[in-house]
Amino acid sequence: MEAGSGVGDDTTPREVIHFITQQTRFSLISDILAHPQQLPSMYELEELNPSVSDATVYKHIQKLIDAGIVTEVALDDDQHRQGYPWKFYGLTEDGREFLETHNLLAAEETLQQIYDTIADKPEKIVKYENAPRPDAV
Repeated sequence: MEAGSGVGDDTTPREVIHFITQQTRFSLISDILAHPQQLPSMYELEELNPSVSDATVYKHIQKLIDAGIVTEVALDDDQHRQGYPWKFYGLTEDGREFLETHNLLAAEETLQQIYDTIADKPEKIVKYENAPRPDAV
């Protein structure tokens, strides 16, 4: 993880696990893992967490970014499409490695299967799920 961030080299694995497994942050990580491309937009994350304010979702995503667990990726300017998101959130390589090392990815396939069974997704979510995504995280 990045030095100087909320979860740096001087942070113990136990402290990182505690940081990651805070309820809202762990829910956001689970949402990323469950997403078909593992790159949801902020709107998708907000919709998947209706009991949490949009500002709280944003704050916790920023904390995960600062900690080096999540990264924000954006489409190139020439790929932006009106009415579609252009910023997305995914796990960093270090974040995925840390989760895997500490057995926090065990439910990844199950999360994806549950996500796939959601039948009553709002039209905007379906539209955003099908939005163009950057090629690589």
